[in-house]
Amino acid sequence: MKISYGHQFIAPRDIKEVVKILRSDWLTQGPQIKKFENALAHYCGAKYAVVVSSGTAALHLAYLAAGLKKGDEVITTPNTFVATTNMLLAVEVKPVFCDIRLDTYNIDETKIEKLINKKTKAIVPVHFAGQPCEMEMINQIAQKNKLLIIEDSCHALGAKYKNSRVGGCKYSDMSVFSFHPVKSITTGEGGAILTNNECYYKKLLLFRSHGTFKDKNGKNVMVQFGYNYRLTDIQAALGLSQLEKLENFIKKRCQIVGWYVEGLKDCRDIVLPRELPHNHSSWNLFVIRTTEEKQRDRLSGYLKKMGIGVNFHYPSVCSHPFYKVHGYGKNNCPMEDEYALTTITLPLYPLLSKDEVNHICRIIKEFYER
Repeated sequence: MKISYGHQFIAPRDIKEVVKILRSDWLTQGPQIKKFENALAHYCGAKYAVVVSSGTAALHLAYLAAGLKKGDEVITTPNTFVATTNMLLAVEVKPVFCDIRLDTYNIDETKIEKLINKKTKAIVPVHFAGQPCEMEMINQIAQKNKLLIIEDSCHALGAKYKNSRVGGCKYSDMSVFSFHPVKSITTGEGGAILTNNECYYKKLLLFRSHGTFKDKNGKNVMVQFGYNYRLTDIQAALGLSQLEKLENFIKKRCQIVGWYVEGLKDCRDIVLPRELPHNHSSWNLFVIRTTEEKQRDRLSGYLKKMGIGVNFHYPSVCSHPFYKVHGYGKNNCPMEDEYALTTITLPLYPLLSKDEVNHICRIIKEFYER
């Protein structure tokens, strides 16, 4: 039995909606974009949504709209994909890494304030694996120190924090999503920025499309430097159709997590992920940890040998050669270091069956019983 690490769910209705656009007059810059944006904003409870070509593009534009610039510092987590911090470097901002919690693997909100100085301009919490960060406390810290909050919510579409949907920006200035195939919904590649701030919204629209707008005569007028980070109508049609299935996707992911927990609860050699009582995770990833560092690579190798796709989310950003060369190797994040050496991501996607999950659990137990 071969089981992939991740897989998108594309239904006949998704294909039908995409084909409609392929046969229409608008392949890009057409009416599907605004429909998708309105649907996203409504679902999350935000005033505005701006869809773009990728989650990375969304991060870049959020940082630009926030006015971050050379010499500024932003506090974030080392447990994230490099896009979070690469886009800070793209706007010449220094990422400052805060250690993580070992229960949620999110940024440790109790360690943020000691990292704040006069150069600090924002906090970028990452809702790792779909589990929301402790946004109420992070918001209090930000307000006290007059900082912006940009949520990296790329894993967390469909998640809730204290009964508020992630993306509603109740505790933040902007929230960023990704629609890569392993995320909650997919548009192939794609992303979005949500906000309740009209000023940010207008900036994001300009940055997305070359810094231009159309005047009353329909002419493009460039008023600032911008990019081509547009999403196509083809992708937006897929996103709209996928969004209709999001609640079922999340329900299925939660069910699969339950199967894993039941199958692995008695295995003392691994640590299972936790969901805090006031959180409703979107379960973008199911991450386990080995209790011994030396067992991580052995277990992951055995799983691969047995046909089970696994992944690693994430090596610490600071551990990548590029970041080491640029002075980020010494990060003073002991919890992150411990986590990164013991983590394995198991398969989790809506098409995964109970038999497949039970098979994975048996293989893990078999490894430790050898």
